[in-house]
Amino acid sequence: MQEQHALSPSLTPVHIWVDPICPFAWLTSRWLVEVERQRPISVTFHLMSLSVLNDGRDGISDFYRDLVPRAWPAVRVAMATEHQFGNAALRRLYEALGTRIHVHDRNADREVIVEALIEAGLPPSLADAADSTDYDDLLRASHHRGMDPVGEEVGTPVIHIPGDDGKTVAFFGPVVTPTPRGEAAARLWDGVVLVAGSDDFFELKRSRTRQLCFD
Repeated sequence: MQEQHALSPSLTPVHIWVDPICPFAWLTSRWLVEVERQRPISVTFHLMSLSVLNDGRDGISDFYRDLVPRAWPAVRVAMATEHQFGNAALRRLYEALGTRIHVHDRNADREVIVEALIEAGLPPSLADAADSTDYDDLLRASHHRGMDPVGEEVGTPVIHIPGDDGKTVAFFGPVVTPTPRGEAAARLWDGVVLVAGSDDFFELKRSRTRQLCFD
């Protein structure tokens, strides 16, 4: 299905920036995958880094303070994967990692990374990138391509879509839990596109009153 998407000029390109360890990005990515089944869009995955984002930041929450040092290995391996094997391979690896980290509640350690690489049809030796800085410049460049157009004080997920005038519309979110399915996912997409496309609109938010749900 994804190969057909890539060949079709009638599909709207949607770009999402994720860090494999971020649960919010995982849930939003599952929503976009669901929207692909309901609306004529094609989703491309890119990498940002929570470690890069929060490096040197003051006042970050305990959640992110604990997450940042654990986030490097998986995102480095993901960056090495994209560089060596392309974007389709990155998407396969991201989904294999996300299922283990978020759905199965496992740590993003070498064992999990190797399992995910094998499931994605990739060389297990890519796991060596977890402890290497060789791809950090590429990662930072990818991070800034996604995050800089949105501005300060946001995290992941970040989504880019084409606006009516052809210019890129970039925004943070939506934060969802659990992942909307079926027509509910499609209606949310329609609303997000409408709101994000308004040049005068900047923020819509309410307190999250439930725990993250990965069902």
